[in-house]
Amino acid sequence: MEQPPPYPGPPGYGIKQPLPTNQQQPGYQATTTTVIQQPGPVFVGLRFLENPTAMICPFCQASIVTSTLYTPGTLTWIACGGVALMGGWLGCCLVPFCMDSLKDVIHSCPNCQKQVGVYRRV
Repeated sequence: MEQPPPYPGPPGYGIKQPLPTNQQQPGYQATTTTVIQQPGPVFVGLRFLENPTAMICPFCQASIVTSTLYTPGTLTWIACGGVALMGGWLGCCLVPFCMDSLKDVIHSCPNCQKQVGVYRRV
């Protein structure tokens, strides 16, 4: 079989270049650094309720049972207004502020004292 005649093209066209290799120059060494990062705690679906909750604190990474603090929230004020509308405006409307079952609950870490969650009644 005969070879086709050469066709003119741009300079260097048709010249095969050697493929680059992964060889390095002598005296140099390849070094790689691997950084391993551990992800922080992710609490998917962790619900804070009225009772203390066992968890890992996202701030100090300690395994804890949260400490709880009851504070007046929206439900407390709604109950106060409801009692006042029913005729208890002479002081009976303040009774909801004495009931923990009507207050919001703030969960905090006993180790680092930071707030880790809130349970709002409304």
